[in-house]
Amino acid sequence: MQKSSFQNNVQSFGRFLSGMVMPNIGAFIAWGLITAFFIPTGWIPNEGLASLVGPMITYLLPLLIAFSGGRLVAGIRGGVIGAVATMGVIVGSDIPMFIGAMVMGPFGGWTIKKVDQLFEGKIKSGFEMLVNNFSAGIVGGLLAILAYQIIGPIVGGLNEVLRLGVNAFVSRGLLPLASIFIEPAKILFLNNAINHGVLGPLGIQEAAETGKSIFFMLETNPGPGLGILLAYWIFAKGMVKQSAPGAIIIHFFGGIHEIYFPYILMKPSLLLAVIGGGAGGIFTFRLFSTGLVATPSPGSIFAYLAMTPRGNYLGVFAGILVATAVSFLIASALIKRSVARGDTMEFESAQSKVREQKGKELHLDKKTKEMTAAEVDKIVFACDAGMGSSAMGAGRLRKKIEAAGLDITVVNKAVNEIPEDAQIVITHQNLTERAKNKAPHAEHISIQDFLQTPVYDQLVNRLSAEADNSAKANNRKEEAAEAKTESSSAANKEILKKENIKLGLESIKRNEAIKMAGQLLVDSGYVDQDYVDAMLDREKEMTTYIGQGVAIPHGVGAAKKKINKTGISILQFPDGVDFEGETAYLVIAIAGVGNEHLKILANLSELIEEDEAAEKLRTTDDVDYIYEKFTL
Repeated sequence: MQKSSFQNNVQSFGRFLSGMVMPNIGAFIAWGLITAFFIPTGWIPNEGLASLVGPMITYLLPLLIAFSGGRLVAGIRGGVIGAVATMGVIVGSDIPMFIGAMVMGPFGGWTIKKVDQLFEGKIKSGFEMLVNNFSAGIVGGLLAILAYQIIGPIVGGLNEVLRLGVNAFVSRGLLPLASIFIEPAKILFLNNAINHGVLGPLGIQEAAETGKSIFFMLETNPGPGLGILLAYWIFAKGMVKQSAPGAIIIHFFGGIHEIYFPYILMKPSLLLAVIGGGAGGIFTFRLFSTGLVATPSPGSIFAYLAMTPRGNYLGVFAGILVATAVSFLIASALIKRSVARGDTMEFESAQSKVREQKGKELHLDKKTKEMTAAEVDKIVFACDAGMGSSAMGAGRLRKKIEAAGLDITVVNKAVNEIPEDAQIVITHQNLTERAKNKAPHAEHISIQDFLQTPVYDQLVNRLSAEADNSAKANNRKEEAAEAKTESSSAANKEILKKENIKLGLESIKRNEAIKMAGQLLVDSGYVDQDYVDAMLDREKEMTTYIGQGVAIPHGVGAAKKKINKTGISILQFPDGVDFEGETAYLVIAIAGVGNEHLKILANLSELIEEDEAAEKLRTTDDVDYIYEKFTL
């Protein structure tokens, strides 16, 4: 349990880091393309357009990261404060402050969240916007000053220590050893956290100085995974062999590296292959002194080519090829040895275990609610970044949903961006706990394999069967609804009686109108006499005028015990009654025991939304008209 908890904590922290960067990948790519094309050593040098590069990396990108970090902690308000606070570290430093943004963004969000909690429930009505705006301004200003004076220099010092440490590591030719840590961490679904949370900021700083960086290539190289999949395709047997070609296309051309993770989890010794391939690729990249101008996200061959600066293509292709070859050779030896030992079912069993789980895999947590077809209109397939395995899984499931004729939307999201209205959430089993924290009321389905899992068919079959049953029951539901409507109408007629509707009354003072409406409730046995006094007390606290010429006087909460049963009375004053400067033409007294009166009020709200209907209510002399409108 401790190991699992530690792993969850590490993954959560990694997810938070990547969550600050992933939403802004488009901005990083834009900066990378501008850099690749227009700097003096670019494809089409342009002095004017090249002037965009500096401000974008100095201000735009760090502020976007800070805003995303603050927003993760405290919504839009936290994002704004995080960005303001980050200006302090930006102005106080002469290097791109990505690490500073990752510190100040969340810290700004956390600070304003605590300040808001301090004022919660203590702000007088009408002053909310004033307090909110000034508290945000004061907090943002103070944090910016704090960042400029104290945090900026500290982060700058740490950044320099980190830079010197990395340079020492690189200068001694030890960078290929980074694969020992990077490749196993990727298999634990920390790939985006490593790339965007650690290597990305280092790469951006180096690219700003030299126009390219190898750090963008350490985690994203598609070669190691390609070697694994090729070895499975050529030397394995059974289902895993058949699935490998499709995985190769998705991995190499689509850039979804998560696709090969289960292939390694089936045989953990293959970690040696990806570590060897990663180290070989890094060594080759260093040999050719190559780098990219920005992170290739997702890590497909197309993204690599787009981010490759002029004169670096040979080194890029060589590094990917070497990584693929080394990974393939090691993986081939391990797979062939398993086959030679007669362990041919090792790979098929990894797939069949998924199939055997049927009900078990669908619901790993028995506390998870199983949604019915009638409740489901959105299924969310979530992964780490919302653009890799989730896009692939959502695409496969969407086709099956459409083929079944179900009117259900299937979308893919990052696990941190699961929408609140999701009814069913599908994730890899390593991400399910975090998905449950994000959407606790949804049904959660865990999977182990993105291609061969039976979950898609199981889910579609279940929802289709429920939809069929629902269609068969529609007639019964309609009949029940009609009966319920008749019952509701009857109940409304008990709440409002015709004798409690008085039209064409002469204008009187507000309190007299309230007393008159309340007395009708008393005379009909709905309330005790003391309830009328409670209505007057409520009016002293705050006017019950609600707009469109309507007032709804009622007793304060403590007067509930004075109510015998739910009832309503309606008084019409064609010339109006003054309610603290507002003119009420309808005075509707309310005494509610439960929620029975809400239907009548709902009818009222619909009526007064239309000016013509509201005008008729004020002027009609037909009691039956009002009675019917309110008791439908």
